Amino acid sequence: SYNRVMTPKQFKEECAKHGLELSEGQLALFDAYYNFLVQENEKMNLTAITKEEDVYEKHFFDSLLPSFDAEIKGKVLDVGSGAGFPGMVLKIAYPEIDMTLLDSNGKRISFLEQLITLLKLDGVRTILGRAEDFTSKNREVFDVVTARAVAPLPILFELCAPAVKKEGHFLAMRGSRGLEEIEEAAKAYKTLGFLAPIIKIQELDEGKRILLDYKKDRGTPNMYPRPYAQIKKRPL
Repeated sequence: SYNRVMTPKQFKEECAKHGLELSEGQLALFDAYYNFLVQENEKMNLTAITKEEDVYEKHFFDSLLPSFDAEIKGKVLDVGSGAGFPGMVLKIAYPEIDMTLLDSNGKRISFLEQLITLLKLDGVRTILGRAEDFTSKNREVFDVVTARAVAPLPILFELCAPAVKKEGHFLAMRGSRGLEEIEEAAKAYKTLGFLAPIIKIQELDEGKRILLDYKKDRGTPNMYPRPYAQIKKRPL
């Protein structure tokens, strides 16, 4: 648990406690990210959270939580990236990763592209499209697939799983219902080629953040992902 108010200085200190030492250059990128987010948020709805200490805690720090326990390396796909959480945040914190940000909303993709240009980042690209279309065409390509999206876990799993390499990881960031959801998604992870999750619980002031790390140990059968209407109607 940590202090509710997270200034950029406290953000740096909390990351350091978890073994992530952010440089002054990286902190400058987070500052530019924050300012651009607030500026663009006035034109389009990107986030309900706009106070600096809230963005640093609930978006920036929260996006880094999975990386403190699971190694984020190689090719990474962030499904439903939105305003860049966790994908852009992970890219700033771990510049050597190769990051793909996927979202089905054109305005959000445009925001991310402008942000990438503003921050002058290499090794990060955006894809405008639906998850099931992208992962069915890009099978077993990514070392890590992350999702902080709001879909129920069995649905999210089927959207993300095909893109994960064998021996790669699917990292699902869930809210306080996360532990119940593990049971609901038990059939999904077995069907789609994964081992039972490693579970990490982060106690936050306003509840829990459940991080589920699923390792892939065999290929996802080719019939998955099904069309979205089917996934939604009959989740695994």
